[in-house]
Amino acid sequence: MAIEYLGLSAINGPLVVLEGVQDAAYDEIVEMTVNGKEKKLGRIIEIYKDKAIIQVFEGTEGMALRNTHTRLTGHPMEITVSESMLGRTFNGIGQPIDGLGDIISDIKLDINGKPLNPVTREYPRNYIRTGISAIDGLTTLIRGQKLPIFSGNGLPHDQLAAQIVQQASLGEDSDEEFAIVFAAMGVKYDVADFFRRTFEESGVSSHVAMFINLANDPVVERLITPKIALTLAEYLAFEKSMHILVILTDMTSFAEAMREVSSSKGEIPSRKGFPGYLYSELAAIYERAGIVEGINGSVTQIPILTMPNDDITHPIPDLTGYITEGQIVLDRSLYGQSIYPPINVLPSLSRLMKDGIGEGYTRADHQDVANQLFSCYAKVGDARALASVIGEDELSPIDKKYLEFGKAFEQHFIGQDIHENRTILQTLDIGWQLLGMLPRTELDRIDTKVLDQYYKPAEEAEQ
Repeated sequence: MAIEYLGLSAINGPLVVLEGVQDAAYDEIVEMTVNGKEKKLGRIIEIYKDKAIIQVFEGTEGMALRNTHTRLTGHPMEITVSESMLGRTFNGIGQPIDGLGDIISDIKLDINGKPLNPVTREYPRNYIRTGISAIDGLTTLIRGQKLPIFSGNGLPHDQLAAQIVQQASLGEDSDEEFAIVFAAMGVKYDVADFFRRTFEESGVSSHVAMFINLANDPVVERLITPKIALTLAEYLAFEKSMHILVILTDMTSFAEAMREVSSSKGEIPSRKGFPGYLYSELAAIYERAGIVEGINGSVTQIPILTMPNDDITHPIPDLTGYITEGQIVLDRSLYGQSIYPPINVLPSLSRLMKDGIGEGYTRADHQDVANQLFSCYAKVGDARALASVIGEDELSPIDKKYLEFGKAFEQHFIGQDIHENRTILQTLDIGWQLLGMLPRTELDRIDTKVLDQYYKPAEEAEQ
């Protein structure tokens, strides 16, 4: 029989202290009744003798020491999961907010997930097409990968996330089931409305499950939202053999919520005031991507984070870079030139790209084209630096060619319309058109046989 505890010992921000507790467990969920009518959920985050510190998900507004009854449930937080959650919208703790009723299912799963045996993990293969050339061509997303987007305040990461949701697929020839789990943390109401409206108008909402934690929702909810989204993703991938793409935005909001709660608990801060366990908490989320041996499904992650002051050495992007397999970096100077998406390809990379492209996956020349475009664009930076010192007119003919190539590369390869959905073949063909602007002798990263097949100087291509 469950014991109900009357009253609280202390209230501090989103945390409350309960004394005289028996048989409580770390991470256990508690149900709280305020004034005999309002229901709230909490989670035990610390136990000391007979004292329990509880995080209250809905916030402690209206709670007092004497008006609250608390009941321990005996289990960690669980969420009801079902395939019918696709096409639905939920709040940050998994409750439906679209007016379509509760999810009916007998399956309840612990939101903390089950640890994957590393031995059963399969190496990620096959790519996921986003329809965006800078990603598909140069930082290809592989099934089972975790590939974050590093952005900054005011940059169009929300539009990029929405475009990826609208366009993402397993490629033209795949008949496997594909769906998207989208989780937004600490977003403003107009941003949440933008996502909802965009998905509905583009007709993709039927295969998207949305979890939205608004900026005015309690901070503690933000710590739960990504775990709930990933629990649904794991169920669909490993129980229903679907390929799931999880988009988490914004991980900076998640980390700042963790800092706020840690401060309320009186913990000793680490770098920039974040708790010392920031790394392990981020890892616990990111490592829930992958492929399991013998199961057809996969979980792929695109976490999005805004770098404070565009500082890539800030603890959040810094630690994220240690855990994930590459990054896609958005650039403010490209955005200032009205180039969308403003992806800076030089600091961007996908460490698993080489194993999911090429013959049998995309096209045999893909790796060569990507290597050569990277190399040529790096030389564009050198030519621009030289031009800023001696003037463009004094540059050698080949440096002038590189300047032309750089401008065309940014405008036509990186830059594309927000509704433009390019196939991988279109992306590679655009790459070859741009390489045709340079003399063949400059293309030293491509095999001669591949050059013979695909290279056409710009003059010939125009004829």
